[in-house]
Amino acid sequence: MEEQKNNPLHGKRLDTIIEELLVYYNGWEGLGQEVKIRCFNENPSMKSSLTFLRKTPWARKEVELLYLAVFDRIKS
Repeated sequence: MEEQKNNPLHGKRLDTIIEELLVYYNGWEGLGQEVKIRCFNENPSMKSSLTFLRKTPWARKEVELLYLAVFDRIKS
């Protein structure tokens, strides 16, 4: 198996990524303003968000990129 030393998402679970973004953006409303995905804006829940993001690669990629941007900002 390929080692992923420089991948900041390696070992990060999707639910943990969402939880950390929710804290950073002060809840679903703030996260929904940053990422225009329906599962964050209309009746949001962790379960519905995880289901949608696991089935929709483009949306998951957006969330991961946002996480990396926030991670880099905090790290700097």
